[in-house]
Order: sequence, then C-alpha cells, then structure tokens
Amino acid sequence: MRPALLACAAAMTAALNSPPAFADEVEDALSAALEAYRAGDMELAKEELDYAKTLLDKAKAQGLAQFLPPALAGWSRTDAEPEALGALFLGGGLTAAATYARDGASLQVQLMADNPMVATMGAMLATPSIMAMQGDVRRLGRLRYLVTHGGEVMALVDNRILVQVTGGAQEADKVAYFEAIDFEGLSGF
Repeated sequence: MRPALLACAAAMTAALNSPPAFADEVEDALSAALEAYRAGDMELAKEELDYAKTLLDKAKAQGLAQFLPPALAGWSRTDAEPEALGALFLGGGLTAAATYARDGASLQVQLMADNPMVATMGAMLATPSIMAMQGDVRRLGRLRYLVTHGGEVMALVDNRILVQVTGGAQEADKVAYFEAIDFEGLSGF
C-alpha cells in the first residue's frame, strides 16, 4: 500500500502545471498525507490527498480560463472567481467564465470541462437533428454549434468541454465572442 501512496504523490507532483504558490501548497498537502499514512492515520492521509487534488483542479481551472476570449473593441471583461463557480456546479469538473459588458449590454462566456453538466448537454449537442429542434445549427470550421431560439450560443468541444455564451447582449455579439475562442487550443486542453 505504501508504494501506491508514494506513486500517487509522485504522479500528482509531476502533473502539477501551475503557479509556484500552488506548488508549495500541493507539496505541503502531499507531505502531510505521507506523514499521516506513515503514522497510520488513513483518514487524515485521504483528506490531505483530496486537498492536494482540489488544489491541482483549481490550477487546471485557471489554465482553462486562458481560452476565454479577450474583450472585443469597446467591451470590458470581468473574470469570475473559480471558487464561486465550483460551488455552482456540484459534482466536480473544471469551470472558467467571464462577463463582457458594453453600453449597458452584457454577455457571459462559460467553459465547463469534465463536468456532469457536460455529459448531460453532450447528447443534445452531439446530434444535429436534436440541435436543430433547439435552434439554428451553424459551423465554425468543422465545429458544429447551436444558436438557440433564445439567442444563446453553445457547442461541445472534444466531447468533454461545453462552451456557452449567454446573456442579454445581441445575438451577433454572442456569436462574435463565440467565434473569438481558440477552439483548436481548447480541444487540446
């Protein structure tokens, strides 16, 4: 059992691709887990490993945020806090979002990866005939996306990342923000 814990700790440390502040906290949590394991406190060891995983997920969610488009000319952008978004989508996964505003109009771009909501929406967005019942099916290169009857824009990227553009702004603005996303990079995330 001890080699498995060590392998898990090594893998989590090696997988870390985040700012140095996270690295210290992750390393501290992994060290605490190992100490607890050696002392025979399996519950504390598990809690510390779970905490390290939470920190890694947060770092990865910040990586997801890099795919949010920059504010277009005349617009401002406000990024959402990852902690607040995690509470909204129970069940885990990664979420990044930003709100864009101009002249009293606003819209939100949300990216959700490896989230239970993605699996739920996936069936609808994977089938063109079902998409067509919900609104207008369009293409951006090879990516099929939906503009709903209510003017929301959504797509499923790589069968695991849900992209949604919502809000009270004009449909053309929502489509412009949708099309400004780096989908090639996002599919490799």
